[in-house]
Amino acid sequence: MAFQDDTERLTEKSKPIFLLTATIKNSYRTSHQPKLLVVHVEKPGAKEAADRLNFTMDEKARQEAGSAESGNSYLLRLALDPGQYEIRGLTSLASSFPINAMFFAPMHSPLEVSGNGVFYLGHIAATVRERQGNEFKAGPSIPLIDQAVAGASGGTFDITITDRLDVDEPAFRAKFPALAGVPIKKAILPAFDRAKAQQWWELH
Repeated sequence: MAFQDDTERLTEKSKPIFLLTATIKNSYRTSHQPKLLVVHVEKPGAKEAADRLNFTMDEKARQEAGSAESGNSYLLRLALDPGQYEIRGLTSLASSFPINAMFFAPMHSPLEVSGNGVFYLGHIAATVRERQGNEFKAGPSIPLIDQAVAGASGGTFDITITDRLDVDEPAFRAKFPALAGVPIKKAILPAFDRAKAQQWWELH
C-alpha cells in the first residue's frame, strides 16, 4: 500500500492514490473477529495474475480493537495506474486457537482511475450475521469445522459504503506525512449491490 515509508512524498508523477477505511465485524459468532489481510482489486475480465492486484495490510493500516462491539478497522491506501478496475472484495482471517477461519466480504465496486491526485472512496462497514436461505456465505465451507465454528460458512456479510470523510480525513492526515498540504477529493463508491454479489457467489 501507499505511504509505507514516512519519507514518501507525492509529486506530479505519483500514481493516483485512493483512500478508504474499512471495519470488519462478526456479530454472528462474536468471539471470532476477522482481521483484514488483503484488498483484492482486478482489471475487467482479469485472466492472469498481472490483472489481479492484492493490497496486503501493513502496520500503518491496522486499527484492530478486536472487540465484538467495534470489530477491526483499517486505513487503506491504494496506488493505481490509470484504467478501469473493480474492487473485488476483502479477505480476512479469524484466528482463535485452535480455529482458523477465512472470510471474504464481496464488494464488486467499479473504479475508474483517470487523473493524478488523492481521492477518498468512503468507509466500508462489513458485518457478519447469520445467513438466511441461500444468501452468499461469508467465507468458504472448507475446512468444515473451522468455517462453521467461526461463522464463516453459516454467516453472510451485510455491507454498507458511506461518506465519512469528516472522521477519516483527520485520521489519514495524522498517520501519513505524505498527505500534508495535499487536497483529498471525494469519489465515493456506489452503494453495495447485494444482488450482484449473490450472482457472483453462485457462479463461483
